Amino acid sequence: MSAAGRLYLLPAPLAQDTPPEAVVPAAVLARIRALDRFVVENAKSARAWLGRCAHPRALRDLTLVELNEHTPAKEVPALLDPVAAGADAGLLSEAGMPAVADPGAALVAAAHARGIVVVPCVGPSSILLALAASGLDGQRFRFVGYLPADTAGRREALLDLERRSSRDRETQLFIETPYRNDAMLAEIVKSCRANTRIAVAAELTSASESVVMDTVAGWKKRAAKIGKRPAIFLLLAG
Repeated sequence: MSAAGRLYLLPAPLAQDTPPEAVVPAAVLARIRALDRFVVENAKSARAWLGRCAHPRALRDLTLVELNEHTPAKEVPALLDPVAAGADAGLLSEAGMPAVADPGAALVAAAHARGIVVVPCVGPSSILLALAASGLDGQRFRFVGYLPADTAGRREALLDLERRSSRDRETQLFIETPYRNDAMLAEIVKSCRANTRIAVAAELTSASESVVMDTVAGWKKRAAKIGKRPAIFLLLAG
């Protein structure tokens, strides 16, 4: 029986206008170019990224299989059959590091269950970049993903995060669908305490990147708009 291959966790860009060399180390780019088998969240965007990475093979000759939120759990282990047989493969999500708030986590768990070596590769993580740039507490933090979309649920979730942050001295990180960014910011300003600090990190690693941190009282004075931009929100209770 041949030795198993490895599963490489490969970074994908946070911003489409950023050159690969600006966010991915040379050694990781070399690894991407050396692989010809990938498990991806979306085949079209993955091919575009591999093309920008100057993959030496014709993109049509690469093997890309999709793993996303619609993939039945029972089908995930079989995606690793070629790796178990000796072929290396890369895991690509839509943005940033795979398997973090991402369906690829199921593949990583399946790899460990089968004794396949998992190799994380260095690249942009929007969560850590936002936290580092926010000036908020990076010692204790919690990423909670999306909050409820309805107004009442969103407000209750924000108040719960503020209570948790105050109790545990813990920075809370969350995200929103871009078209609801401004509704989220408006609810924060309306519902949270005046001295609670809020940071918004938008379009990280792009030419339009912005990171703004202020108290809720300060955000009220700014009357700021985020717009339909990929963003991460951070909250630390005052």
